[in-house]
Amino acid sequence: MAGRHSLRRLRLAAVMALATTLLAACGADSNQSSNSDSGGKQAAPQYGGATGTPEGLAQGDATPDKTDGTDDRAAAGETNTADRPVSTFAVDVDTASYSFAKRTLESGQRPARDTIRPEEFVNSFDQRYREPEGNGFAINTDGTRLPSTHRGADDRARLLRVGLQTSTEAGGERPDAALTFVVDVSGSMSEPGKLDLVQRGLHTLVGQLRPTDSVAIVSYSDKAQLLRPMTAVRERESLDQSIDRLKVSGSTNLEAGLRMGYDTARKGFRNSATNRVILLSDGLPNVGTTDSSALVKEIQEAASKQITLLGVGVGSDYGDRFMEQLADKGDGYVVYVSDQTEADRVFVQQLPATVALRALDAKAQVEFDAKTVLSYRLIGYDNRALSASQFRNDRVDGGEVGPGHAVTALYALHLRPGAEGHLADVRVRWQDPKTREPSELSQPITVSTLDRDFAESPSPLRVSYVAAYLAEVLRSSRYAEEVRLNDLRTIAQDCGDTAQVRDLTAMITDAISLYN
Repeated sequence: MAGRHSLRRLRLAAVMALATTLLAACGADSNQSSNSDSGGKQAAPQYGGATGTPEGLAQGDATPDKTDGTDDRAAAGETNTADRPVSTFAVDVDTASYSFAKRTLESGQRPARDTIRPEEFVNSFDQRYREPEGNGFAINTDGTRLPSTHRGADDRARLLRVGLQTSTEAGGERPDAALTFVVDVSGSMSEPGKLDLVQRGLHTLVGQLRPTDSVAIVSYSDKAQLLRPMTAVRERESLDQSIDRLKVSGSTNLEAGLRMGYDTARKGFRNSATNRVILLSDGLPNVGTTDSSALVKEIQEAASKQITLLGVGVGSDYGDRFMEQLADKGDGYVVYVSDQTEADRVFVQQLPATVALRALDAKAQVEFDAKTVLSYRLIGYDNRALSASQFRNDRVDGGEVGPGHAVTALYALHLRPGAEGHLADVRVRWQDPKTREPSELSQPITVSTLDRDFAESPSPLRVSYVAAYLAEVLRSSRYAEEVRLNDLRTIAQDCGDTAQVRDLTAMITDAISLYN
């Protein structure tokens, strides 16, 4: 018995000695690793749990067994390319958010955060893109390092600009147009800069249309009224008289106005023509249906039958979200008129260009290469995002684009260390406005496209950066802390002396007094 106890004690002593030896070895390895990290090599910035930990793997660590000291997790707020390499969105050419924010800042007030959409800020500026030789789109891509004033940007941070451009229209090429104007004449439109701007603009627009185009006019307040059925523009005098009959009265029954407008458009529908309802309103309904979602089904049905919607917003009190949702569902877009100068631009330049269409249900897709791109973020397009599978599903709504229109998407991204070669593939898909036949175009991008200093990048790219991050400040997003308004103004001032840049600079100055 005593012998067996002695044997057990010997075995226990041996196990304890072995454990002590192993623990000492682990401690020595740990000390060596710590000493190495504190040497001349600087540790990579951390954006989550340590590489290879369960936290890191949950975020999509592509190579958890890496030993080169680099971090494979997405930067804060960015999508890990190893998890989801494809970014897809419906094309959007709306600009109302920028114009309305400009008007609000000029009045000494902060715009409501939910009215700020960065893509509409960016799309408000001339990008000088190359145009396609025929119909469809030209894909334009470039990029840059971030400016030295951008807080927290490391050497791998980049800005990618993806531009889609349609061709401007040759004279006489466009089809005839059948336009139904639905005009808000409720009491809220009595404010200077509302109905008066609309009437003057309509007179100007009718004067620019061709004699073979046709126009109908519907007004609405408590009820809807047909002021002029579909009438050939050669009868300009009668159309001008109907515009002069627009008078303010009553409440705002936008539902009644839109229903009569679409009914009028259906009755006056012309094959092989551009059939469009144009809603001119402050977007503040208070009678009938006041929820845009209740009108969406009818608008979508009309859009499927090739009657599209364009919204023209007016006034300092303006239902931005309401107008935007209607236009998005109606295969159209919305612009905003803040003053006479803006009205002249919209009614003389923008609206005549929308009479024709270049593309319906346009969608864009960027597929990043996980070997070179660590993570990315699409700036804006929050309510236009699509799944990757919806890109080639032609039953899913995209955006409507007219002649000479540009669509810009900005991506903030981080490259992998030593990245070179293929960066991404850009695709755009759309339907022919006449035949509804789909087309698709793609173009690759290389890492070298983004390898230039910010100060040396094209002026439109720098303006896009300023506009996008101004929007981030105005909507108080997590990315607002990465920039200072004074720095954005300095960059804008260095981008040339154009009317658009002067307006942007003045807008930032107004924001400085309210946000600093």
